[in-house]
Amino acid sequence: MNVGTIVKCRNREWVLLPSDNSDVYLLRPLAGSPDEVVAIHKQLTNLIGYDIPSERVTPASFPLPNPDDVKDARSCFLFWQATRLSLREGAAPFRSLGRISIRPRIYQFVPLLMALRLDPIRVFIADDVGVGKTIEALLVARELWDRGEIKSFSVLCPPYLCEQWEKEIKEKFNLEPTVIRSGTISQLEKKVPPGKTIYQQFPIHVISIDWVKSDKNKHQFLQFCPELVIVDEVHGAAEAANNMNQQQRHELLKEIAIKTPPRHMIFLTATPHSGIPEAFKSLLTLLNPEFNDINLSGLSEGEREKLARHFVQRTRKDIEKSWEGAERIFPERVTSDETYELSPKYLELFKKTYDFCFEIVSSAEGLTKTKQRMRYWGALALLRCVMSSPKAAEAAFSARLKRDDLNEEDGYYERFVYEPTAESPDDENPLPPIEDAEGTLNDSEKSKLVKLRKLASEILNTGKDKKLSRCIEIVKDLLKEKYNPIIWCRYVATAEYLGEHLKNILGDKIQVVTLHGRIPDDERKAKIDDISPDGPRVLVATDCLSEGVNLQEKFTAVIHYDLPWNPNRLEQREGRVDRYGQKEPKVKAVRFYGKKNPVDGAIIQVLLDKAKEIRKTLGTYVPVPEENESLMEALINALFFKRRMTAAIEQLELGLDIPEVIEFQKKWEIDSRREQENRTRFAQKAIKLEEVKRELELTDSVLGDPETVKSFVLSMLEKIGIQFTKNDQVYSLNLISADQNNIPELIKRNLPRSKSKYWKISFISPTPAGAEYIGRNHPFVSALAQYAMEEALRSSPDSEQNHKLVSRCGAIRTSWVNRLTTLLLLRIRYLIKIPEKDPLLAEEVQVAGYYKAQGGKIEWLTKEEALSLLEKAAPAENIPLGEKKELISIALDDLRNWSAESANWGKNDPITEDILNQINNRALELKDSQKRIRHAVHLKVRDLNVEPQLPPDLLGILVLQPVVTR
Repeated sequence: MNVGTIVKCRNREWVLLPSDNSDVYLLRPLAGSPDEVVAIHKQLTNLIGYDIPSERVTPASFPLPNPDDVKDARSCFLFWQATRLSLREGAAPFRSLGRISIRPRIYQFVPLLMALRLDPIRVFIADDVGVGKTIEALLVARELWDRGEIKSFSVLCPPYLCEQWEKEIKEKFNLEPTVIRSGTISQLEKKVPPGKTIYQQFPIHVISIDWVKSDKNKHQFLQFCPELVIVDEVHGAAEAANNMNQQQRHELLKEIAIKTPPRHMIFLTATPHSGIPEAFKSLLTLLNPEFNDINLSGLSEGEREKLARHFVQRTRKDIEKSWEGAERIFPERVTSDETYELSPKYLELFKKTYDFCFEIVSSAEGLTKTKQRMRYWGALALLRCVMSSPKAAEAAFSARLKRDDLNEEDGYYERFVYEPTAESPDDENPLPPIEDAEGTLNDSEKSKLVKLRKLASEILNTGKDKKLSRCIEIVKDLLKEKYNPIIWCRYVATAEYLGEHLKNILGDKIQVVTLHGRIPDDERKAKIDDISPDGPRVLVATDCLSEGVNLQEKFTAVIHYDLPWNPNRLEQREGRVDRYGQKEPKVKAVRFYGKKNPVDGAIIQVLLDKAKEIRKTLGTYVPVPEENESLMEALINALFFKRRMTAAIEQLELGLDIPEVIEFQKKWEIDSRREQENRTRFAQKAIKLEEVKRELELTDSVLGDPETVKSFVLSMLEKIGIQFTKNDQVYSLNLISADQNNIPELIKRNLPRSKSKYWKISFISPTPAGAEYIGRNHPFVSALAQYAMEEALRSSPDSEQNHKLVSRCGAIRTSWVNRLTTLLLLRIRYLIKIPEKDPLLAEEVQVAGYYKAQGGKIEWLTKEEALSLLEKAAPAENIPLGEKKELISIALDDLRNWSAESANWGKNDPITEDILNQINNRALELKDSQKRIRHAVHLKVRDLNVEPQLPPDLLGILVLQPVVTR
């Protein structure tokens, strides 16, 4: 028995599916869902004492329609829609669309087309923050999975993103991933049978890259490395000799890249080079070793073309302009600046801390370069803490007093000042380096620290913090405007301080949640999940959440309570709400700083205003130049060496026209011009919009587009009796009406279990706020389609015919035809065969139409004409039931050879012979489309063949009788 044929087992008919195990039959019910697939061992009936005939798998045929089961054209059309929406192994260019639960945008198919033109697939996706790189990568993975080209894949990501990837894979792409990291490994190993590894037992993995990169864990992963590896936030795995963790990640990827046979690899990041060209090149070299010799600042035309096969980098502006036309798919980001004034007491704290830091910087003269760097970064770190909050200031002073023998390694303080793009920033307070040559504090320094700590404590106890009170005012205003804000803080102490005050002032009616790096990843995720989307809410967070985490479903605004010292971090923060999938048309981003805060002033003028200017011109942020050394020099000179800051505190203008700042910004402008060229070169404009649309339209013609889903769902709701109303693009289903006894149980089970009276749904993506997206693979749509198919295929007496919602047969008298016309609803199966691979099953539902001309010659309608009649032909007069049955019987008599064996099907019969020719021509079209989409780069794809499995299923018949003119 061939894959794709109809068989009988357990007293019902099934479709025989491809199976990885030659000893096992995989069977899918004719009218069932893919979830009902069962496995039957071929040797089952050979077991001693076990021989049940009903368990045997025997050849069968699809039952022909019954003339007694006749209704109208609308019932037949619903049946056709149901069978079409039930297809999962669609005979379409993009096979994955038959399985996923979302509707990707056109631009998100570009990396898929790039990938399918490579063998092995090595693709670097560097689209802007919030564009949907996760969807783009998983679309490639799902397509390869459904094409049978991979049987396993891994996602390597930072540990805090594991659960998010797990959710995306499970909910949007209908696959079952396994999270592998330090907190899950022991439980997983208990589920693995002897002789197997976790990578063999579980085919789809989401793995913490920091867990698997260690020598202890990476060898087994490399030994059983899957066919595809996706690496998220890959900038954190660029080559970095001075960062051991990052270098370990890089070494892991290097070993994956050189494995034999070559693995498919997909890299994801919104910041591909973080301002360091050599780090970027180290990642490109993993895609293709030849890229090691290219000069990124002077690419030849040939090098650009070669790199463009692997690398895509698009801004939102480019996407909306080139791919989505006039339709806005990302929210409008409304930015504003809000300021606060330092209270007299806080101003005093700053002045005294500044004087203290000035002594630290001045005392560095004559020290080694390393010790100078430590003191410079330490001074900046202390100023950041003090200007963040009195709580962070108090914590910093206390921590330093507790440790009198500090002698930290070079680079320790840098991470507390500048937020590196390649690492998740440390949100703890630093220990400022103010030690003498022996690493100890003298009595004078201790005394000053005690006084500074006391001053910070006084501000805490008296509440003289105008930064806090002004922020609370801004939060209240945003909540009044129906925005739900995230407030970004630099340090744990500041986040806890701010969160506590917000809770006390806003009260129980406003949800206030505080999250930071001291809270474990699992607990952070649980706290985010627990936030109700139905009430006003505020999230106070440190930058532990600023990278990769999706927060757009519950939040619509951001406030930068502490300005980031890395423009990329500013974009990452704002990108948590301003991203694909945000349901609100507008989001707000508030840059919050002190009027008389010179630290904020320096950052705004040296970094953030320049970044804003570049973003306005380019449409995206550009990483600051090279390492942080030039940035530190610019800031140190601006804050300490240009002039004593005490004199500049009363004004924000700092006089930053100093050589270090000018040189720093000049480098940045050069980088931004190069970046602009790269964005133009690697926006993949060689892949045309029309090319993607063509493949998508061909897929939609088989599987159905969102309009098909909407038409079917709304028609079925009316038939079943579930009431709904429409407001713009949102439909509100009355769940109270769904409690009636006449609602089928299968459909009831797939309605939401909610206390709310209404269920709001939409058929467009991104989905409007407050509504749930309903696509072709949504459980509710699947339940409606399954019920319609089971209803149509169920035999029933005449007394029950009027109660059936759908039917396989219909007959109407209509003015849409001028001669008796018959429409046949056909389900056709094909086997896609590639040498050395298991065959793939592909299915589609077609409408064929014909009429008899003079002399009984069969004349065929075009596909478009037949489909148009099925969709639009309306009855003009009633036909008696007996006449309807007679019309169907006559049509079936014309098809008496339909049940012939496959070897003889289509012979010696004009109708089936013509249909066979049509099917064979369609098989050639499918063969061309499959080769075109994979671009025949895979040698085996060149020998691909598509074979129809005969006979096709005759799903239904609709007879259109012309109106007789009197």
